[in-house]
Amino acid sequence: MQIKILVAQPEHTVFARAICDLIEESAKARGTGIAKRRPEYVEEKMLTGKAIIALVDGEIGGFSYIETWEHGKYVANSGLIVNPAFRRHGLARRIKAAIFKLSRTKYPEAKIFGITTSLPVMKINSDLGYRPVTFSELTQDDAFWGGCKTCPNYDILERNQRRMCLCTAMMAPSAVEAKKMEVDLTDMIVEG
Repeated sequence: MQIKILVAQPEHTVFARAICDLIEESAKARGTGIAKRRPEYVEEKMLTGKAIIALVDGEIGGFSYIETWEHGKYVANSGLIVNPAFRRHGLARRIKAAIFKLSRTKYPEAKIFGITTSLPVMKINSDLGYRPVTFSELTQDDAFWGGCKTCPNYDILERNQRRMCLCTAMMAPSAVEAKKMEVDLTDMIVEG
């Protein structure tokens, strides 16, 4: 089995419909809220270098994309999906690591966040340096929260004035903050 984890390119737009179908099928199978995406939206992410695609023997293996908020102050890694035919091969972990690295490279000053109901995604996020946060620590951009409207749990989010839902919010420091924390930790070790 040949696995390629790549920054999506224009030639990968042929997979946009299949990615959207995988997202929708996964939401139905899990019975949890995953916001629907249109193929045009996925294509735009591919065309602007804001997506990671996994190809397995030339077939769509998985996908994730970057969304920016508040003029690059926040970056969301979203839409993580792995084709059920290729699960149990570590694709989710590899895709998340690649989209995380791409986010930090493209937006070094942005805090990286995500919301999820998936325990495996929470574990991967934790391994990458994310920590659970309250919804109030996320972007307050109405456009971000509008993306939740296609989720079957949207009424819960709205009923709670965007303070809580079934998703868990997680955030990682920006690349700049992470570097500063490393320096501060090193100073503490040297002084201690």
